[in-house]
Amino acid sequence: MSNMQRIDELDFLKGFLIILVISFHLVYIGDSHPYIKQVVYTFHMPGFLLISGYLINVQKRWKDFLRTMCHYAIPYVIIESGYIVMASVLPIREHLDVLTIGVFFEKLLLHPLGPYWYLQTLIVCGLCYAGVSRLRFLNPFSQFILLGIVFYLISHWAGVMTFGHTMYFLAGAMLKRSGLSFTALFQSSPIAIVAFILLAIYPQNLRMDAPGGILMVVLMISAVFFAYSHIGDKPRRLLLFLGRKTMPLFLFSPVFTFICKPLVPIFQFDCTDLAYLFVSLLICISGSLTVEWVLDRTGLSRYFYAK
Repeated sequence: MSNMQRIDELDFLKGFLIILVISFHLVYIGDSHPYIKQVVYTFHMPGFLLISGYLINVQKRWKDFLRTMCHYAIPYVIIESGYIVMASVLPIREHLDVLTIGVFFEKLLLHPLGPYWYLQTLIVCGLCYAGVSRLRFLNPFSQFILLGIVFYLISHWAGVMTFGHTMYFLAGAMLKRSGLSFTALFQSSPIAIVAFILLAIYPQNLRMDAPGGILMVVLMISAVFFAYSHIGDKPRRLLLFLGRKTMPLFLFSPVFTFICKPLVPIFQFDCTDLAYLFVSLLICISGSLTVEWVLDRTGLSRYFYAK
């Protein structure tokens, strides 16, 4: 999101997180492993929002910043609109019995269906942060207090976004403004893996806004950074590559997760579900990257999403 030099550890972390996002958008995997899904949901999107708050560049000129936000808004409107229409036709979990103009705009603007709420949250948080950061008569700490109040009012009074999610974005933005590097705060540690597992055992910790859930996010990042330093070169390069492709993977993979549903009976022989997961990930990732390639070749990517 910014013009800063890429941070390999962050790309690696994003690659790890996007694999989890795709994996648990596969309905069969989520239904077969509900507790693991609950663990993953405690940290994977909070992790993305923390990174987004850290990387977003609100120091751009308004014109340039709004152009960046448009590159998120355009795919959000297009894909979320399609998702809403499909939800009224297909027998999915979020099926809409009646689709009216009012329902359509309520879902599009206030309560998105499917995974694309993240883009809505990113856009609203980014615009609010950019606006508050231009109040030069306030010191940075006062700006962040005001930004937290704005997030609270929007989430609780307007019903837009989840307040817990906005706090992760706010934490990332505060970390960036403090001058500390992401890797300086979230240092690599093998002990983080043990602590994470101990917290994950207890269901009361499996909420992103619970003290244990917040700590799980911190420990997960530390553990992934430890893996970055100790994993083999090939898997590291794979995760770095995927981490630099998170936007197209996030945008287009839900289409391919739906396509993977008919494959479930083929893999009933595997009680671990790993074969189905591996094949489905291959389909979702390769399919999403193919769509990105087509958009790049046709020149549409510069209008459709921010690179």
